[in-house]
Amino acid sequence: MENNKVKSIHDFGQSIWLDFIDRQIMESGDLQQLIDEDGVRGVTSNPAIFEKAISSSSDYDADIKKLSQEDISNEDIFYKLAVSDIKRAADLFKPIYEDEEVKGADGYISLEVSPRLARDTEGTIRQARELWKAVDRENVMIKIPGTAEGLPAIQTCISEGININVTLLFSLDRYEAVAEAYISGLEERLKANQPIDNIASVASFFLSRIDVLVDPILKEKSLEQLQGEVAIASAKKAYEIYKRVFSSERFKKLEAKGAKPQRLLWASTSSKNPNFRDTKYVEALIGPNTVNTIPMDTLEAFRDHGQAENSLEVGLDKATDTLAQLKKAGIKLDDLTQKLEDEGIEKFNQPYAKLLDAIAQQKKKALASEKS
Repeated sequence: MENNKVKSIHDFGQSIWLDFIDRQIMESGDLQQLIDEDGVRGVTSNPAIFEKAISSSSDYDADIKKLSQEDISNEDIFYKLAVSDIKRAADLFKPIYEDEEVKGADGYISLEVSPRLARDTEGTIRQARELWKAVDRENVMIKIPGTAEGLPAIQTCISEGININVTLLFSLDRYEAVAEAYISGLEERLKANQPIDNIASVASFFLSRIDVLVDPILKEKSLEQLQGEVAIASAKKAYEIYKRVFSSERFKKLEAKGAKPQRLLWASTSSKNPNFRDTKYVEALIGPNTVNTIPMDTLEAFRDHGQAENSLEVGLDKATDTLAQLKKAGIKLDDLTQKLEDEGIEKFNQPYAKLLDAIAQQKKKALASEKS
C-alpha cells in the first residue's frame, strides 16, 4: 500500500488530532480505522461539533429521554451526554497514550468548558474541576479559552494536575501569557510537592479565521500579495516564542522534574477561502513537537493530495517581514486578534444555545410521548 500521506506528517514530529467526535464514528469503527490507517493520535471537540452530532442524528434520543426523568438542567443533560462520549473516545485512544514512545504526549481527547464562562475565571475553574472528575481519565484535556479571564483559570487548573487545552488563541502576546500561566502552574504544583511529570497541555492557535478577517483589509491597502499569509506568519512567530520559552533556564528546572513543554496546536486549519489550496494550513506548518487538529474533510483532502514536508521553520524571515509590513501599513494586528477572540466566543455561544435548545425539544418530545 502506498505511504499514507496523513501518517507521513508524523515523520516530521507533528501529531494529527481529529477535530470531530460523535457516537456514529465510534460505533461504526471509523474512528479506530483513522487511528490505524491515518495515524490519528487524538480528538478535539467543541460545542458546535456536539450540536451537530446531537441535532442531526437520533443516536442521543434514548439517553435524552432517560435523562429527562431526572431533575437536571438541559446543560447538565448535555454534559452527561458529552462526558459519556469523551470517556469512550479516551478509552479508544488509551493505547496511544500509554505507548512508551509517546508516553503522555498523545492519545488525548479534549472537552470544553461552557462557552458562557469565557469571561468568568471562577466559573471556569469550577467547571473544569467538575468535568475532569466526571470524565476520570488521564488522557483527557479540559478546554479553557485563552481569554484574559482564562489565564488565571489555566494556571490554577495546571497547579491542580488537570490537563488543559488552551483554546481560542489568535495573538502572539496572549500566547506567550498562556505559556507563562502553564509554567507558573507547574511551579506552584512543584512547590506543593506534587508530581509534574503526568501533566500535559496544548495551546491552540487559530489560523484561517485570522486571514478571513485580515485579507479584505490587505486588499484595501493594496497589499494583495500578503493575502493568506498573515495567519501562517503569526503561527511561525508563535513557534519561535515556543522554542524560546521552553528552552529557558526556568523551564529546564521543571523539565528536570519531568515536566513536558506545552505544545502548540494549530486549530481552524480548514481553508475558508475557495481560492486557497484546501490543505494550505496543514502543509505550511508541519514541524516537530506540534499538533494539528483537523476536521474530517481537511483530513480526507490531505490523504488525497497533501504534501508532507518539514515546513514550519522555513521562511521565518518572510514571516517577520509579513508582520512588519502590516504594522507599516497601519494595520493593528492586536486590535484584530481581540476582535477575533470576541467573535470566537460568540461563535461558540451560538451553537451552544442551539444545542441546549435541541435538548429541550427532545425532552419535550419524550415527555409528550409518555403522557400519550
